[in-house]
Amino acid sequence: MADSSKEGNSTPALRLEEFPSRSYDKLRYGDTDRQGHINNAVFTTMLETGRVEVLLGGNGGLILPPGSAFVIVKLSMEFRAEIHWPGRVDIGTRVKAIGRSSATFEQAIFQDGRLAATAETVIVQMNEGTRRSEPLAPEAVAHLQRFVAGA
Repeated sequence: MADSSKEGNSTPALRLEEFPSRSYDKLRYGDTDRQGHINNAVFTTMLETGRVEVLLGGNGGLILPPGSAFVIVKLSMEFRAEIHWPGRVDIGTRVKAIGRSSATFEQAIFQDGRLAATAETVIVQMNEGTRRSEPLAPEAVAHLQRFVAGA
């Protein structure tokens, strides 16, 4: 994911409208750190809000069979701007790729329309009994395909 605010980069900046799933979080005073901005660790909680909306929440419901869970196997984030309290952030989420037992998400966090962070997260469907990956159900694949960029 590219942002034109970086020097030497002519790629257009991301916009929230580019993401099929959009959610938000209210910023809390307790989210701030000694420097007066939102703590870096809170960014991962914001990303979780976006993923949960796609996987389990308001965008079509639960897509896991009983006895299964999603686990994060990779999270890569780039901080692009500070976020300040008070206010809210908007979180854009889309599916970049769907594998046999995994999905790769691209996400972006915005405050007041300004791009603050981008992330790529890989989740794997795990069988809770065996603690091993298992194939995504056809229903899960169909659900995730609704959130592929440009779909």
